[in-house]
Amino acid sequence: MKQIALYGKGGIGKSTTSANLSAALSLQGLDVLQIGCDPKRDSTRMLMHGSFIPTVMDLVRERGDAELSCKDVVYTGFNGVRCVEAGGPEPGVGCAGRGIIATFQLLEKFGALTGDVIVYDVLGDVVCGGFAMPMREGYAQEIYLVTSGELMSLYAANNICKAIKRLSQRSKSTCRLAGVICNAKNMPREEELVAEFSRRVNSSLVQYIPRVRAVQIAEIHKQTVIEYDPGSKQAERYRTLASRVMENNKFTIPTPLEIDELETLALEYLQV
Repeated sequence: MKQIALYGKGGIGKSTTSANLSAALSLQGLDVLQIGCDPKRDSTRMLMHGSFIPTVMDLVRERGDAELSCKDVVYTGFNGVRCVEAGGPEPGVGCAGRGIIATFQLLEKFGALTGDVIVYDVLGDVVCGGFAMPMREGYAQEIYLVTSGELMSLYAANNICKAIKRLSQRSKSTCRLAGVICNAKNMPREEELVAEFSRRVNSSLVQYIPRVRAVQIAEIHKQTVIEYDPGSKQAERYRTLASRVMENNKFTIPTPLEIDELETLALEYLQV
C-alpha cells in the first residue's frame, strides 16, 4: 500500500491536485482513500460532486466517538474513491492538528486505513505537531511538495523539507521526500525555477501543472477535471502525475535551503 501526502502552502491548490490525483488513480483500477487534513474540509468536495461531507471532529463533538461507525466518517465519491475529512475545532478554539490525530485514531479503530493508495491532503503553512502527524507517526511515507514559483510558496515548501529532514533522523521514521509538484501561477520561467529548487533540496520536479480555466470550469460543475473533461490536456497531466506517483521509487532526505539562498534563487529566475 502506498501512503502519500501532499503538503504545501494554504491556497496553493493541494486539494485540487489531491482530488484529481485520487480520481486518476482510481481510474487505474486502484482502491483509493483520500483524507483531508485541513480545517477547511474542502479536500474531497469535488470527488463528492460539491458536497461537504461531515467531518470527524464535528461528529465527535456532536455524538462522541463511541457512538460513531465507519460509515459515519467514510464516504464514497467519484469512481469509488473513499473520502474522509478530519475537520478542526470551532474557530478560535483549540488546535486544528488535534482533528488529524482524532481522525487517524478513529480510522485505525474502524480498520479503514486500507487500500492500494492513501492520499493525505495536509495544510503546510505551519508544520505543527498535529499537521506533522502523518509524517511523524509513519502514516504518510512519501511526501510530495505542492508549490508554485512564488517566494512564499517556495518558503513553505522549504519549511516542510526541514520537517522531513528532522523527522528522518528518528530511528523508526519512514517518511521521505518523494518529489515536487509545480501547481503553476504561469509566471515567467516558473517551471525552471521550481525544477532548480527541487534539485537543490535533493529531489526532483515530478509534474508541472499549468494554471488553466479548465480547472475552474470543472469545479463550477462540482467535479474534478478528470471526471468533467477527461479528454483535456489538463486531465492528461493529472493522469501522468498519477502514473509517475505509482512508478516513483526515488525517496530522499531533503537538504533545505537557508532563507538567503532561497531568496537569491528566486531573484535569479524572477527578476525582470
